[in-house]
Amino acid sequence: MQRLGRLWYRPPLLAYGLLPLAWLYRSVDSVRRRLYRRGVFERTRLPVPVVIVGNITAGGSGKTPLVQWLARRLGEAGRRTAIVSRSYAASARVPARVHAGDDPAIRGDEAVLLAATLACPVWSGPDRRETARALLRAHPEIDTLLCDDGLQHYALERDVEIAVVDAARGFGNALPLPAGPLREPLSRLGRVDAIVMNGEQPVAGLPAAVPRFVMTLRGTQFRNLVDPNRVQTAQAFKHMRLAAVAGIGNPARFFAHLRNLDLAFDARSFPDHHRYRADDLRFAAADAILMTEKDAIKCAAFRDPRMWALPVAAETSDALVQLICERIGHAAGLAPAAGHAEP
Repeated sequence: MQRLGRLWYRPPLLAYGLLPLAWLYRSVDSVRRRLYRRGVFERTRLPVPVVIVGNITAGGSGKTPLVQWLARRLGEAGRRTAIVSRSYAASARVPARVHAGDDPAIRGDEAVLLAATLACPVWSGPDRRETARALLRAHPEIDTLLCDDGLQHYALERDVEIAVVDAARGFGNALPLPAGPLREPLSRLGRVDAIVMNGEQPVAGLPAAVPRFVMTLRGTQFRNLVDPNRVQTAQAFKHMRLAAVAGIGNPARFFAHLRNLDLAFDARSFPDHHRYRADDLRFAAADAILMTEKDAIKCAAFRDPRMWALPVAAETSDALVQLICERIGHAAGLAPAAGHAEP
């Protein structure tokens, strides 16, 4: 998948051989959306408003940091929020609440990260609808559900859709999977409630009528995996021999972040949701090994004092929370929410 992903962000000539599969994918997806629109496939309406944070491209775009930011801000706005995450690449067979320290191979790495960093309930399972129902049975006080990913999960009705776009990579060659990164056509962005740009680079093809927000990811302090109370700035690593690993949707973004901190390192990338083994981190010559928080939760079983995680926090405009609260108010009965009658 990593090799295919690199192909998507190069001149499209090399991807043309995959076009027959890409048009098949696009055709099947179009039929699927039409069947949901006509009611052939069942759609579930939950008793509380649902906010989807997703994207139209495969690979990482910054959804999880945005979900963290939204969960905190919505809580501050008085919403009793919980998070639903699909246990992608995990072995969970039933919905359950996720706790800090749970096995990410069972409950999902993003879900464990969210549970470790937030106070609100986080649940994961193989089916978002069933997971959401189980969560609401266990937490009847919840009045807002945040879904980490799921823009294409049309079986679950939603009241607010937020699409995250990686401004650094844009839409690559703009071809459908597997020839390109697009899960859905670019026109899909015209039907979401808000677009959040991860980064400030201009991206062509965005609909002018949809509210747009810029998000930045901040992170300058590293936390030791063995002793989380040990915190260091980048300055402490300047004269060390460093290795850096990333098993996320876009490892290049993490490595660029480290370079912006003026760090030099031996970089090693792994596929998204990679299940680390001790052998993956045997950098004999390294004084320190740097990684993302998402990678760190999968390295707990064989952590050593050389390993440091870099927490990052999303920052964007509070106007996004205001927009969501207005739409949620509509969903609660003030007026019908707009924009999601059709997939």
